[in-house]
Formats: sequence, structure tokens, C-alpha cells
Amino acid sequence: MNGTAMSVISPANSVYRARKRANAVMLTVSSLALAFGLFWLLWIVVTLLYEGGSALARIGLYTQMTPPPGADGGLANAIAGSLLLVGLGTLIGTPIGILAGTYLAEYGRRGWLASGTRFLNDVLLSAPSIVMGLFVYSVYVAQVGHFSGYAGSIALSFLVIPVVVRTTDDMLKLVPGSLREAAVALGCPTWRMIMSVTYRAARTGILTGVLLAVARISGETAPLLFTSLNNQFWSLNMNAPMSNLPVVIFQFAMSPYADWHRLAWGGASLITLAVLALNIVARIIFSKKD
Repeated sequence: MNGTAMSVISPANSVYRARKRANAVMLTVSSLALAFGLFWLLWIVVTLLYEGGSALARIGLYTQMTPPPGADGGLANAIAGSLLLVGLGTLIGTPIGILAGTYLAEYGRRGWLASGTRFLNDVLLSAPSIVMGLFVYSVYVAQVGHFSGYAGSIALSFLVIPVVVRTTDDMLKLVPGSLREAAVALGCPTWRMIMSVTYRAARTGILTGVLLAVARISGETAPLLFTSLNNQFWSLNMNAPMSNLPVVIFQFAMSPYADWHRLAWGGASLITLAVLALNIVARIIFSKKD
């Protein structure tokens, strides 16, 4: 009996060798895929820093307005506009996304409304961003008769919502049911259990979803072309056309002027590094709290 068992698990067994070969093949393929992805990621980052490093080192990039062709300038108005648009879009979309994801995970697990909402949310998640811009243009910009920062923020919030809904729903469903049962057994109402138990347990994942949404909308150009458009001058008026980095990068990169190309590379590098720094800082802060 022992001899038979030993022969089954022996390294010389054909089944064992086949599984070991399959494991080695999959490990090799996975490692090559990882190396392939990292190669292109590093190439993009290095190219951005190489082409835009000189622009990032100039203090004028952060203090001067976007220039006309052949003149010296910076991206101060575009940076301020992007911060306002992304900030307001995140403030609008995040609460809606978290509350919708909370309903799906905590209240509507078995209802038809939840399954339908998840399906529609997946459609919105994969929808082209230009569709959001055209929608806001038709229902808002065309009605008021002018482009505005508010329209741009609304368009960006439509991109934030499905990302936050999906991550909030997934993160809350990962919270063990025993934590909910313990809170309810102590007489805790459902809303208090969600606020004090499930949100606390899933906060890192929810924050990651919000950061993913911020990272996505930070570089979106198509929705802003139909909503906030652009402004060559310094303006914090959200009810008027507003400058922003993605549109400025698009316009400057498509131009034939070398100085505009340099500013476009600087703006692209700035967005990339800002999103990277935001993710790193948030993960450090929440890892310490945990």
C-alpha cells in the first residue's frame, strides 16, 4: 500500500511531470507578459521625463500663462483650471458613486434593480469618454449657450461615477459577513453598521477606486473639448470657458511650434507625476492607519 502511494506522488510519475511542465510554461508566459508590460510602462515614463524634464525644471511653467507662438510662457492657467475641473468633478461623482455602490453591496444584493444597475454601470464604465462630453454638450452647453468649467466638471463626474460604483461595490462585498452579523447582534442599525464597520474595513479599497477615477479624468481631453473648451488667459470663473492641461497638451502637441511642443511634454509629464505621487501618498497614509 505504501509503495503504491509513493509511486503515485513520485517525481517520476507522468502526471506529476506534466503538471510541473504546465506550471513552468505558465510561469514563463506570465513572467514574459509582466516584463512586456513593464517595458512599455518604463519606456513611456522615461520618454516623458526625457522630453518634458527641461520644461518641468523651469519655474515659469508654473507661474506664466500659455503663450502665443514664439513667445516664452508656461501652463499656470491650465494647471489651475485642471485642478478646479478635476476637483469639482471628483466632488460631484464620488458621493454618488459611493452611495450607489453601497446600495448594490448592502441593500440590493438579490433585487432585480441591483443587477440592472450593475449592467448599466458596466456599460458606462466602458463607454467612450467623448460620449459623455457630447451628452453634457447637448443637455447643458447647448441650452445655456456657452462653454463653461461647470459643464466640464459635470462631464468628468460622469466618468468618476461608474469607477467608484464598481470599486465600492466590490470592496464592500469583500467585507466578511461575520462583521456585519456581530454589529447587528449588538443592536447596531444597518446605517450605523455600514458607517462604522463596512466602510472602515473597505476604506482602502474605496479610496483606491476614487484615485483610479481621478487618474482617469486627469488626462481626459475629449469631454472637455465639448464642455469647458479652453481659455488662453487666467480665469477661475467656472461659468466661462476654462483652460485645462489635457486640451492645452492636445493643441500644443498638434501645433508646428517647437516651444509649444516643449510645453506639451511638460504638461504630460506633470499630469503623470501628479497622479503617481497622489497614489503613493494615499497608500502610505492609509497603510500607517491600518
